[in-house]
Amino acid sequence: MKLGTIFLTLALSISALANNKVIYGDDNRLDIFEVTNSMHLRLAKATAGKVSNYNLDELPNGNFRMSGGKLNVCSDDKFSGQVTSATCSGFLVGHEGKEYLVTAGHCITSSSSCSSHKWVFDYALTEEGQENIEVGKDSIYTCKRIVERQLNSGTQSDYAVLELDRKVVGREPLKMRSSGEIKRGEEILVIGHPTGLPSKVADDSYVRNSSNNVFFQTNLDTFAGNSGSAVFNARTGDVEGILVRGHTDYQSRRGSDGKYCRTPVVCDMDSCRGEDVTKITIIKEFKK
Repeated sequence: MKLGTIFLTLALSISALANNKVIYGDDNRLDIFEVTNSMHLRLAKATAGKVSNYNLDELPNGNFRMSGGKLNVCSDDKFSGQVTSATCSGFLVGHEGKEYLVTAGHCITSSSSCSSHKWVFDYALTEEGQENIEVGKDSIYTCKRIVERQLNSGTQSDYAVLELDRKVVGREPLKMRSSGEIKRGEEILVIGHPTGLPSKVADDSYVRNSSNNVFFQTNLDTFAGNSGSAVFNARTGDVEGILVRGHTDYQSRRGSDGKYCRTPVVCDMDSCRGEDVTKITIIKEFKK
């Protein structure tokens, strides 16, 4: 798929904002080895990261090691020493007997985005002190085609539905809300790859506004890299939407060594602009 110059120009305003997310209240992000909620662990199995082919190093045993840069934040901030391999997040769903990978529309700009990246499940830290992450071939998939994509600066719709190169094994597709809509005040959680980090679960958040037909607004703890993350109803475990944009991620402060460094922006639960989530119910492919 080749996108025209006009479309790309219109998309820039969304893409620039889409990279910004933030911490609200306490930082609720947890590594997978820290998660004790069995439902959250089950949901996390069906989430994936968009990873460049260059960040997958094949090993003699046939597995692949995740590689990439460091988070580059203040040394005393959470996850400061972890590798960042992903550029976006996504999740596996099922509809009418078929499987799809859902992500944000700004995460997939053309068919070349499919061929130059992989969708990697199990990109997560499973024990404390773990330095390297290895995944098997059954955790790695390629985008075969873009089934449906929206990135509209007018309506602010932002989503993509992808067909993968083969059936995903070892995990169950997520269930999605099929009708109605989530209400203001309902509790939610998000699972994805903030700033490209290994999978993080962040809960203890809620819907701040759901009056828009296309997206709802939340106070989820999310960052660039969370774009495309599944946002779940905390009670039912169903997918309510796709994390797409939000407040500015980082600010500068003086670190413990006296030097200036990046640190996450922190807002009160009902302050700052909030994090926007595309409603899963607007996707046309899932209305057929």
